Amino acid sequence: MRLSCEQFRSLVARALDDLPPRFSALLKNITVLVEEQADEEVLAAVGLEHPDALLGLYCGVPQTERDAIFVPELPDRVVLYQRPITALCRNRREVIREVRDTLLHEIGHHFGLSDHEMPF
Repeated sequence: MRLSCEQFRSLVARALDDLPPRFSALLKNITVLVEEQADEEVLAAVGLEHPDALLGLYCGVPQTERDAIFVPELPDRVVLYQRPITALCRNRREVIREVRDTLLHEIGHHFGLSDHEMPF
């Protein structure tokens, strides 16, 4: 499925806007970014070889690993990779669902959930 960068970013913004208020209120000091695909350094860090294998990535310190004196130097980041997500999907509806699921999955890591603890 082909989408322009602007169209894809719009779907990401919509997914963020659609988060339940009680959930989005807990997202402090976190930035959501869109990149074309993961670079070789990122792929090596997560143990993957093919850039289409990584749909998203959480970069930061999970909430469960922070103590009362934790002061972040930079905001945590969630990166969604456009090319792998759109390559996986056949139509706009599937892209919307995959963006939402990937976003929720990576935000789950922000809250300390492992891959095995998440339904998506």
